[in-house]
Amino acid sequence: MAPRGKSAALQSADVEVLGLKGRIVWAEGTPPPGSGEQTGAEPTYILVHGIGVSHRYLARLHAVLAASAPTYSLDLPGFAGTTKPGRQLSVEDYGAFIAEALTSHGIDSYVLVGHSMGAQFVIEAALQAPERARQVVLMGPVVDSRHKNVGRQSLALTLDGLLRESAGSNWIVMSDYFRCGPRWYLTELPVMMGYPTEKRLAGIKVPVLVLRGSRDNVAGPEWSLRLSRAVAQGRLVEIPGVGHVAQHMRPQAVADAIRSFVTATTQRL
Repeated sequence: MAPRGKSAALQSADVEVLGLKGRIVWAEGTPPPGSGEQTGAEPTYILVHGIGVSHRYLARLHAVLAASAPTYSLDLPGFAGTTKPGRQLSVEDYGAFIAEALTSHGIDSYVLVGHSMGAQFVIEAALQAPERARQVVLMGPVVDSRHKNVGRQSLALTLDGLLRESAGSNWIVMSDYFRCGPRWYLTELPVMMGYPTEKRLAGIKVPVLVLRGSRDNVAGPEWSLRLSRAVAQGRLVEIPGVGHVAQHMRPQAVADAIRSFVTATTQRL
């Protein structure tokens, strides 16, 4: 695979499976999904956003990972300007969508990387297709046991945006919230709050990396450590000096941590 720079243009294609519509995004130079060019000799990274947002706040991490391995981001149904489903979707519904969307595009072995509520989505995707998920990465996973009501969760997110994120990352997040719209955000918020992350994670049999910014109060240190210990092959990595959106603020450090984890755990598979 030819090296790709951080400025590589992104391309996208609509995805419709299970009666739901989303989008898959890849960098110029990455084999188009469905082309049959994935060899399986190197990891394929699948990046999944959280509630209300899109692939855009994952774009910096996407570019760094795509410089050395096939990397795809997903825009999930109801978010990022995609078609709103006619009903509330469970985390299991989103996990099934991810697994089926990847299968339908010929991507059958991959590393799942989810941020915030996206961590919940990739847990379910791995449970839906355990033979295809090689490793799972949970970045800033929710919902921390300290924030088990909407008020506390909202306060943690607000303070993170005000005190720990850049104007650029906040602009991406807020503009994506606008595209999502309050109706769908509020439809899926109770789904996120009620999902038993720790319990469902315990069913994962592949290696799991829990990754957080050292200043992330949304996914705190005790919660993140507990999640890393919920699986047999779990580990925790902290990125110094950043908050919840670590992948935007420190994409190289986050990518290095992910690649190091994948290399180390692949050797033991």
